[in-house]
Amino acid sequence: MLRSISRLTRNAQILKSSSLRNMSIWANVKMGPPDPILGVAEAYRNDPSEIKVNLSVGAFRDDNGKPFVLKSVRKAEKQIMDMAMDKEYIPISGLDSFNNASIRFAYGPESLPIKENRIAVAQSLSGTGALRVGAAFIERWLGKDTKIFVPKPTWGNHITVFRDAGLSVSDYKYLDSKTNTLDIAGVLEDFSKMPKGSVVLLHGCAHNPTGVDPSPEQWKQILEVCKQRELIPFFDLAYQGFASGNPEKDAYSLRLFTDAGMPVILAQSYAKNMGLYGERVGAISFVCKDEAEKQNVLSQMKILIRPLYSNPPSNGVRIASKILNDPELNSLWLDEVKYMADRIISMRTLLRSHLENDCGSKLDWSHITSQIGMFCFTGVSPDKVQRLRDEFHIYLTSNGRISIPGANSKNVKYIAESFHQVTK
Repeated sequence: MLRSISRLTRNAQILKSSSLRNMSIWANVKMGPPDPILGVAEAYRNDPSEIKVNLSVGAFRDDNGKPFVLKSVRKAEKQIMDMAMDKEYIPISGLDSFNNASIRFAYGPESLPIKENRIAVAQSLSGTGALRVGAAFIERWLGKDTKIFVPKPTWGNHITVFRDAGLSVSDYKYLDSKTNTLDIAGVLEDFSKMPKGSVVLLHGCAHNPTGVDPSPEQWKQILEVCKQRELIPFFDLAYQGFASGNPEKDAYSLRLFTDAGMPVILAQSYAKNMGLYGERVGAISFVCKDEAEKQNVLSQMKILIRPLYSNPPSNGVRIASKILNDPELNSLWLDEVKYMADRIISMRTLLRSHLENDCGSKLDWSHITSQIGMFCFTGVSPDKVQRLRDEFHIYLTSNGRISIPGANSKNVKYIAESFHQVTK
């Protein structure tokens, strides 16, 4: 009898356990849409064609289409390995030697806010992490009703990052789609209508995805309307040095606004200009009124970072710190930055030349060389993008954006011929 009761109890427990296994509290979770860029990369990988070209990935490639690891990075890595450093936590705000060098690199060593010690800075998880911490700070200290305006178009992740931080996101006119150049009249008009105290996202250089940057005179016009409307400029500087080959030139817009006394927020990334994609090295900084305000802001940045990821990683930032602070490594790095920028510029020139001279295209391709940086907004429509993929095995994002480093001396003519075939 006792054995029968025990058997019934075990059977009930088994049934209950089986029932629990068949239940799911996640049953209502739906499949999310694929990332548009990663989806293109996956389609490229699955294409068996020997002539396929990937113009979607936002990473530098050498002239053989291979990932490029900088010599300065390898040397810094070796020095760090030889030092046999520990793997302890670094501070919540990151490595001081990196933070101080990073703001000198961006704002300039003669920057008044640096001299007056009033820039609050923290290491971040590359540029995306910098944007996210900056957005969280805005939401907490300027309020949920604060609007942030982004250019149309902008890097797709900007909108997601800001919305996930609880901010209200709107856009402002930026690209003249007829000419693939800056719609400066539209920019100024939209800025003049923004509510006072709004945050405005500005790409410091090498606008993503268009490659269209304001001229120095246009930056001055944008600055004036920002001052008039009391707007808060949030700079995303992901390509300093990588755009023109000259870090000073690429920091022009940021320094123009800082020198004018604007309350700048800055997100920096070293993914592109140091090739530290997987190391996730960046910085978020706020230009403050004085040193006391800086300390207050920094304390609140730490409070935000602590529950997000607690402490930043140490390996990549040690590499970046070495390169920024060691004169010999820094000189080598700047040469390599110029090499990367020059290769991109040369591919732009070759692509345009093949289209106009070899293919005899009657379209205006001048925007290929007037734009700057890693990306080029070709103006090719989504249906032509699909043809490029289906007929020519060339992969780019549906909005017609191409990553110039995907072109090299071996495939650039084929790319031009393919573009000509779908646009003639």
